[in-house]
Amino acid sequence: MAGYALVPASLAVGSSSVATLLALTAGTSLCSSSANAMNQFLEAPYDAQMQRTRARPLPARQVSHMHAFAFSIATGVGGTALLATAVNPLTAALGAANIVLYAGIYTPLKRLSMVNTWVGAVVGAIPPLMGWVASTGTLFEASDAPAWILSAILFAWQFPHFNSLAHVVRADYAKGGYRMMSVLRPALNRRTGLRYAAALFPLCAALPFCGSTTVLPVYALLSAVPNAALFHAAWRFYKDQGHASDASASARKCFFVSLWHLPAVMLLAMACKQDIWDGFKRYVIGGEAGSEDEGDENCKMQS
Repeated sequence: MAGYALVPASLAVGSSSVATLLALTAGTSLCSSSANAMNQFLEAPYDAQMQRTRARPLPARQVSHMHAFAFSIATGVGGTALLATAVNPLTAALGAANIVLYAGIYTPLKRLSMVNTWVGAVVGAIPPLMGWVASTGTLFEASDAPAWILSAILFAWQFPHFNSLAHVVRADYAKGGYRMMSVLRPALNRRTGLRYAAALFPLCAALPFCGSTTVLPVYALLSAVPNAALFHAAWRFYKDQGHASDASASARKCFFVSLWHLPAVMLLAMACKQDIWDGFKRYVIGGEAGSEDEGDENCKMQS
């Protein structure tokens, strides 16, 4: 959980512990399972029409619709209750909201409008907020700026990630009746992926200035490497729009790059965390750690 791990020690509340992290992980997993199960429950008739999804448990009749529905309700209630009791109510509210947003809005919207892609990106951007709130208990203070930047990074990353995959399986989406960007407006699908890949550069560069990562632009420089790799892959995908076979190959390459890009960016952020380098200066070099309030002051200056 990058959101949880990047919280500065000065902002973590007393309840932050391994037990809290385990409860957060379990509760978030249950909420995710609930949303995914409800999604497959609602889309079972359409999944049966697509090559990519016809082997899922419901279309393949390995699980009954009643069992899928009951599983979704049980995991949703259980996950939300676990987050509320073992973490905090705000984290539970975010988990419940994500279930509703994914299963109640994103899933039906896929058959109505290509705006569904942006709604789905919001769903993927909420978990970092949950991790942050689990440790701090707050989300709307000036010191919570890193959480929103992390969320924005996840939001932007999903477009080169998903749009490239959607291009590869666009024929299946069309067969299933889904109004996806890759089906309705393929050129926009490519441009959107490229634009959000470019947005990752300033988003990652902004993170150090709120104190969650090193104050010096170390993270901005290090994250530029995976960001450049993803941008290059998205650019190739964008340029190959006139050739079907080349576009499919470049789309697969872009999707593959996105799979390692996100872990790389998150791990680099954790490695550049201010607290780690303060401890390094204290115990290895013998220098004085940076002020605990330095990150908050940086955030206020940016506000």
